Amino acid sequence: MTDKTNSWKRLRGAWGEAWAKAFHIEPPGPAKPTAPEAELVERVAQEIVKRRMAQPALLFLESSRPLSGVGAAAMHFLQPFVAVVIHPTTWSTLATFLERSGSVEYLCLRIEALESQRVSNDAQSNDAQSGDAQSGDAKK
Repeated sequence: MTDKTNSWKRLRGAWGEAWAKAFHIEPPGPAKPTAPEAELVERVAQEIVKRRMAQPALLFLESSRPLSGVGAAAMHFLQPFVAVVIHPTTWSTLATFLERSGSVEYLCLRIEALESQRVSNDAQSNDAQSGDAQSGDAKK
């Protein structure tokens, strides 16, 4: 009897864990990425800002936010084809990150932060250049 009871308890415990995970809802707000995910998201955000595509990227990400899970599944499906161009681990890491709710919000926040930093750096360099031009005019 004890063997049946123990096996029933193990089965019930396993089903209970699976049932709890089935209805797990992540807290609202940006997702908390792992270290490899954070590094990858940072590289993606930097490339977007470097190419001055922050506004179109944000528009696309915000409009496709409800479909991020479907997009992540499509990324997993396309991995064998994309592996010719991009390392499969990198692609899989990004797809796994995008599966979680809040991942798009985290990516958008990183792009916005880097874009504002780029704009302020550009403004400072423009101010410095205009100051140099004015001092050059004064010397003439």
